Amino acid sequence: MLFNSIDFAIFLPIVFVLYWFVVNKNLKLQNLLIVIASYVFYGWWDWRFLSLILFSTIIDYLVGRRLKTENNKKNRLILLWVSILVNLGFLGFFKYYNFFLDNFVSAFSFFGTEINANSLNIILPVGISFYTFQTLSYTIDVYKRRLEPTKDFVAFSAFVSFFPQLVAGPIERATHLLPQFYKKRQFDYYKAVDGMRQILWGLFKKVVIADNCAEFANQIFNNSADYSGSTLVLGALFFTFQIYGDFSGYSDIAIGTSRLFGFDLMQNFNFPYFSRDIAEFWRRWHISLSTWFRDYLYIPLGGSRGGTLMKVRNTFIIFIVSGFWHGANWTFVVWGTLNAIYFLPLLLTKSNRSNLNVVAQGKILPTLKEFALMGITFVLTVFAWIFFRAENINHAFQYIAGIFTHPESFLAISVYWKYKTILVLLSIFMLIEWVGREGQFAIAHLGEKWKPAFRYAAYYLIIIAIFWFGGKEQQFIYFQF
Repeated sequence: MLFNSIDFAIFLPIVFVLYWFVVNKNLKLQNLLIVIASYVFYGWWDWRFLSLILFSTIIDYLVGRRLKTENNKKNRLILLWVSILVNLGFLGFFKYYNFFLDNFVSAFSFFGTEINANSLNIILPVGISFYTFQTLSYTIDVYKRRLEPTKDFVAFSAFVSFFPQLVAGPIERATHLLPQFYKKRQFDYYKAVDGMRQILWGLFKKVVIADNCAEFANQIFNNSADYSGSTLVLGALFFTFQIYGDFSGYSDIAIGTSRLFGFDLMQNFNFPYFSRDIAEFWRRWHISLSTWFRDYLYIPLGGSRGGTLMKVRNTFIIFIVSGFWHGANWTFVVWGTLNAIYFLPLLLTKSNRSNLNVVAQGKILPTLKEFALMGITFVLTVFAWIFFRAENINHAFQYIAGIFTHPESFLAISVYWKYKTILVLLSIFMLIEWVGREGQFAIAHLGEKWKPAFRYAAYYLIIIAIFWFGGKEQQFIYFQF
């Protein structure tokens, strides 16, 4: 079920009314309603894959209960590996089976040996990478004794399948989200209003920015050989804003929807395109995934505590794995490697934590130095996104080569005039994001000091823009991950 669909517009109020007006006096029933609603939400796409979520839920619940009473180190490690192998086994089969098979066959063909192996027609379950990592965080934290295993199967099921963030995050930690299912929740009007405001901005990002950019990005990338250098640059820019508007828009809607039901989810995007270096970018982009890899992969590998070679090794591992997490294509591996290369100089010079504050905090404009650093970081990011979007490695290099084929076209105003509407919308969007960059989301504090009439007029303008400029309905990009 898509957030930007009529189905969800009907589904959400029904669940909201049942949650706050029918089962509001019974915490167990509230949690059960969330489980049922979440399974309906996911099953709307394909009910057959509900069995995967249910099986993972049962396995990790039972492993957690067993870890509670098991003190033998060897047995505890076996239990942990049962959870890891089951969850990553499902992920590996559905997401990477054909990739590894094809590369295995290609490797033997390179050495002159032909192997007949047929790929499987596998449907990738929506959001499998997200709920797999979420439930793994529970088992690992219980194993590390950071979290007391739950006895409440309904609460645990609700944690695993929580519909606002089930298919595209944020990837919540059990230590943060699970305890919220144990506590009685009271309706908070101000939290609900703030949630609605965040949903509104998320829909604007998705429908107005991402979907319009997607239409042009797809057209340009799919026919890149037919376009001039300036148009290819615009195509890369359109995809840059498509993926941001799409993914951060989903996160905004997920976080806002959760607040309607009394839950707080972690911030997943923190205005990443205003970053002054790549390290800052990765502290602000897909925060739930980058911190997951930091805590469950980078730090266990030794993090930054060892020598230079260990730091370099760990940096490349975490970025390459992060790239591979996104999909079974070498383009994602190159994208991850490229970001590791960007990050490495900052790590080696110990300047990777130089920009921890908000850029130009408390000011209207950045300094020239900050502006230049943001520009350099943005250009590096756009370049890396070309590999992320390309169909394959060869397509990526052809696309990059095409940018410099007709350099004179960069001065052709007609090229940019063709896309004038979306370029104006992007300019307004980035202006709003800049003004609101110190909030949890861009319009979190919009018009706080205005008269109510002006504040609500601004909200109605956003609603009108959603209906007026809404592009063709596009599936959320991260559903494929």
